[in-house]
Amino acid sequence: MKSRFVAATRAAVSRRALLAGAGALAGLAGLVRPDRAAARAAGLPLEAFFVPARTLAVSLSPSGRRIAALEQIGTEADPHGIIDLIEADDPEGQRRRIDLGAITVEAMEWASDSRLLVRVAVTQTTDSRSAAGSNIRQQGVDYTSRRILSVGADSGDVVVMFQDQRSRLRRSLDMGRVVDLLPQDPDHVLMTAWERDGVLGLHRVNINDGAAERIERGTPSTYAWRTQNGWPVMRHDINSRGTMESVYARGPGESDWKLVRRTRVIDAPDFAWVGETARPGVVLVSARAEGEDVESVREMDLGSLVVGPPLNSRPGRDVLYGLKDSAGLYLGAAYYGARLEYDFTELALAGHHRALNRFFDDECDVHLTDIDVARNRFIAFVTGPREPGAWFFYDRDARVIVNIGSARDLDPDRLGETGTLQVQTRDGATIEAYLTAPPGGAPGPLVVLPHGGPEARDLLEWDRQVQVLAAQGWWVLRPNFRGSGGYGLDFARQGWTRWGDRMQEDVEDSVARAIGLHGLDAGRVAIMGTSYGGYAALMGAVRRPDLYKAAIAICGVGDLVDMMDWERREDDTPGQPIYEFWTRRIGDPDVIRPALEAASPRLRAAEIACPVLLVHGVEDPIVPVIQSRRMRDALRRAGRSVELIEVPDAGHADWEAGQEQALMARYVDLLRQAFA
Repeated sequence: MKSRFVAATRAAVSRRALLAGAGALAGLAGLVRPDRAAARAAGLPLEAFFVPARTLAVSLSPSGRRIAALEQIGTEADPHGIIDLIEADDPEGQRRRIDLGAITVEAMEWASDSRLLVRVAVTQTTDSRSAAGSNIRQQGVDYTSRRILSVGADSGDVVVMFQDQRSRLRRSLDMGRVVDLLPQDPDHVLMTAWERDGVLGLHRVNINDGAAERIERGTPSTYAWRTQNGWPVMRHDINSRGTMESVYARGPGESDWKLVRRTRVIDAPDFAWVGETARPGVVLVSARAEGEDVESVREMDLGSLVVGPPLNSRPGRDVLYGLKDSAGLYLGAAYYGARLEYDFTELALAGHHRALNRFFDDECDVHLTDIDVARNRFIAFVTGPREPGAWFFYDRDARVIVNIGSARDLDPDRLGETGTLQVQTRDGATIEAYLTAPPGGAPGPLVVLPHGGPEARDLLEWDRQVQVLAAQGWWVLRPNFRGSGGYGLDFARQGWTRWGDRMQEDVEDSVARAIGLHGLDAGRVAIMGTSYGGYAALMGAVRRPDLYKAAIAICGVGDLVDMMDWERREDDTPGQPIYEFWTRRIGDPDVIRPALEAASPRLRAAEIACPVLLVHGVEDPIVPVIQSRRMRDALRRAGRSVELIEVPDAGHADWEAGQEQALMARYVDLLRQAFA
């Protein structure tokens, strides 16, 4: 124990020294870390942020004896996947490698103590061909299939799940979803696969030979199941747009499904599965009961569909997820306060999580992703404003923490530090905003980055877009304005039907606070955002032509009345609950049309003074591309500077990393010109 502490001390006892291989350390609670130098190096070049991730997953075996790390050691063009196996008793010892070969690996988990499940993606190209009667050949089309491989941890043998069903493998692109690891059955897992008629089936699959047997058949709209002790007890059906799901439940042994509720998939979902309990017919879900402000973890009786009182609840904070051990036993709920926090069912775990936070300078979110049944060994995924993602093994009895892998190795001294601002709004409320300084922290221009949703929120986690902007020498502000999610329903309600005023005012008040507190250049401020954030960027340019020198709107809304008309036409669910959801959030055009028109940037394009860059996926199913096209046309008619970049074969800002890198270069160029 002493030798490990000395080794860590000799390596400056820093997190980055650990990442470089300094190893483990002891006495976490009493660790004292040296001050970092005040001076910062220059920001990283743009391409450094887009280096493909190396470590993709780290997982602890159910017994806690072994650790597996999934890594991509090739390139995007020439992928190469490997698994490194580590003995938990000697986490710094020799690693044993399983070479998966030239394949793109995506995710991994232990199916049992002896076998691992690895999700892989295989991209192929159809043959070029010519239509009948034509000599013009059409180019082949790329398509990607996903599969699950079962890999022997000792032998390294590889089995393709469903390999006894060759015709299914040939016709199905998506066979990469595991529903239940079946902890009580070490030879099988439950997986979904599409049937020949396009209906999803639930299958029990043998992890030793890949043989599969269907145990449940869904409806034409089924896309997922949840299980208790291997029996499907909750079914999720989805509408054709992928925006609303119907959740059904049944008790163990029952055949008939009962509707639990309909809930949104994308925008402010308010119901989610957490896990099993030891009592048959009782499961854990996260939900917000009628009249309650926050979403909490609670029990649900599958027979009566009655949802019990909260097991954990925090005022003004919605639950993020439930924490479980390797056997699926509930250990507590995750919330976001000053950082990621847990309310543990076992109080002894709280001290260990606090110690881990101190080890990372209280600068990172420490997610406990794997916990053995003895509550002794943990895998922690660590992310923060200057940490793009790293996995650590923690042994509480041995008092050892070891870095197992990291997504990207970026020098934190060349990344921007982030702090939390408490902003007093003009009407007396208080909101939070995150402000990232450029490396070195010198006063300079400011880029405002309102988040999407809007019932989402920003966190103090890794954000590549933020750090790319900070690397240019710019400050970056992310306000959690009223109308954001995560702070309870009352906070979200304060933004309902206030898209053009209160929510924008909160952004403007955050800008004034940041400029006044840090002496930033009020003459060089720009605004940029995606989805709702794109709308906020455009509306900000309308409201404050004196403030913003550039506006970048990615997949943003330009006309609220047109958007609501589109939602009404597209909502194919009974009773149109999605349209009704947006009438509460944005406003009903039949009731407040003049207010919606006044809050529509397209109808006020002539008031915008700064250059505008619009970016939109042509196949966007959330905000149609016509919103950006009409915004461009309105700005052109007003004689304003505007450019629209349409991204083909892309949806709601879901393009590949290469496309994002090219777009970020365009954003930086525009902002540089605006700040010149």
